[in-house]
Amino acid sequence: MAFQNSFLITLLLIQFVPFLCLAQDFDFFYFVLQWPGSYCDTSQSCCYPTTGKPAADFGIHGLWPNNNDGSYPSNCDSNNPYDQSEVSNLISRMQQEWPTLACPSGTGTTFWSHEWNKHGTCSESILDQHSYFATSLNLKNKLNILQVLANAGIRPDGKRYSLSTIKSAIQSGIGYAPGIECNTDTSGNSQLYQIYICVDTSGSNLIKCPVYPNGKCASTIEFPTF
Repeated sequence: MAFQNSFLITLLLIQFVPFLCLAQDFDFFYFVLQWPGSYCDTSQSCCYPTTGKPAADFGIHGLWPNNNDGSYPSNCDSNNPYDQSEVSNLISRMQQEWPTLACPSGTGTTFWSHEWNKHGTCSESILDQHSYFATSLNLKNKLNILQVLANAGIRPDGKRYSLSTIKSAIQSGIGYAPGIECNTDTSGNSQLYQIYICVDTSGSNLIKCPVYPNGKCASTIEFPTF
């Protein structure tokens, strides 16, 4: 009887282990938006995608699973690589809202593949490939950060704005304080580069950020044109 019970337990574990392997453990998402003017205005410069120059709007960088202690999982499932056929009905939106600026010029496939393989696979027990990209696109449209900043008189005009004013404007517009990451332009000036918005593990609801990225921003930063 003991042997039979042990055999049954082992059989159940064998059947259940694959589900354990697929389940991810993380605390929240960073939804990261990137200003193309700041990506391009560096010593490294940029290349427009093969579809042409993107709109002068924040583009999606990614939806990144993260932990409350600042660590994050990555490359969680090499058996489920990016498959463009899974998102075929989203490609036109992705080209507009999630454009690649890397050189040499590309269609975006390499960028999207990287984001799914590194970050998306770590949330695949919650969001499959289509849901991962659709959720990101919907978050961008819901937030409309460029308009939120414009409502506060903050525009990509090459002028300098205080970091605290930018954070306050976004918090007033979406209800939660963002994380801000800066880079430096060709003259070494600190400029608005990426905005981090925290989202719960469903990918649906904005939340207060448990931890913020190290943005390396000056107290006053440039919002460059594009």
